Amino acid sequence: MDEFWVFGYGSLMWNPGFAYEEKADALIFGYRRSLCVLSWVHRGTQASPGLVLGLDRGGACRGTAFRVAEHEREDVLAYLRERELVTNVYLERLSPIRLSDGRRVTAVAYVVDRDHRQYAGSLDAVSAAHVVNGASGHSGPNDAYVFNTLAHLKELGIRDHWLEQVTDEIERMRQAS
Repeated sequence: MDEFWVFGYGSLMWNPGFAYEEKADALIFGYRRSLCVLSWVHRGTQASPGLVLGLDRGGACRGTAFRVAEHEREDVLAYLRERELVTNVYLERLSPIRLSDGRRVTAVAYVVDRDHRQYAGSLDAVSAAHVVNGASGHSGPNDAYVFNTLAHLKELGIRDHWLEQVTDEIERMRQAS
């Protein structure tokens, strides 16, 4: 059977929550990292939603790929489905990715469902910052999530210019108030 790979573009990169045999920098084409999912539980409420990351159409996204042992495949898939498919705003897809050493493999990736009511669309950095600023949910403030995400990406050597613009705008909003 083929190798089993999982592609992470957000918290899965630094907190996968499952055992793996190999970890590699990876690139997925046709998708980009975006704050495009309205969070009604963890980083906001339905009355005042926050934003969390989704893998949305367009561009390419640097992330992390994990090769999982074949005998762990079903357990890891069950774990990922419980983690990622709570409200079904993400779709489980098998996608081709390129590893940093040039290998091309197929990985499970969770992409945003653009038809789901939690899909926020393609927001500009100012609009995203306005949604994030002040939103809070069961897992804490939305801005903490965004700043933490950016810090982890920087630790991994990944620049996300759009996310940097969002955090810059949040800082400007804080200074103005």
